[in-house]
Amino acid sequence: MLNKVRPQLQKFIKPLASKIGIHPNILTIIGLLVSLLAAYAFSQKNLLAGALFILLSGFFDVIDGAVARNNNTKSKFGGFLDSTSDRFADAFIIIGIIYGGYVDWFLGVLALVASLSVSYVRARAEVEGIKCDVGIAERAERLFIIIGGVFLGYFINPYFITLAIILVIILGFITVLQRIYHSWKELKKL
Repeated sequence: MLNKVRPQLQKFIKPLASKIGIHPNILTIIGLLVSLLAAYAFSQKNLLAGALFILLSGFFDVIDGAVARNNNTKSKFGGFLDSTSDRFADAFIIIGIIYGGYVDWFLGVLALVASLSVSYVRARAEVEGIKCDVGIAERAERLFIIIGGVFLGYFINPYFITLAIILVIILGFITVLQRIYHSWKELKKL
């Protein structure tokens, strides 16, 4: 869903990307390390820092691809590294929230499985030659849900974090089902 605003976002990202002289793979690794800081902040019960580190990590996740395209350094390995780093970043963040005691471990594990499954189903469909970017809760949506829950948890009541994680679980598995259905329809055509 947030992919629909990507063209408008590019108007701001492209000029910034043209000024960055760092290799995009380095930016990807920095974003991954920042997500580890978010996890640590959550584990230490610092909600505000955790949310801000997720936002910063997301910035690096957006800018690395723009830098690669702008500087003609786009590569298959860069895409692989970016996707792999995103999975680890998601895991770090959710584990930090679990460790901080903001969500029951079982719900946290379900959120982790949902998040990883969304990406797995897409990757597996693409192996079969199917473009599979359908679904209501891709990574950006799930992270915004978590950030919203964390901010509400910080300012109102920490229980909002649990509600956000439950929403990530529900929307994540709905997205998995949407992608499975989409892949089934597309494979029938082949």
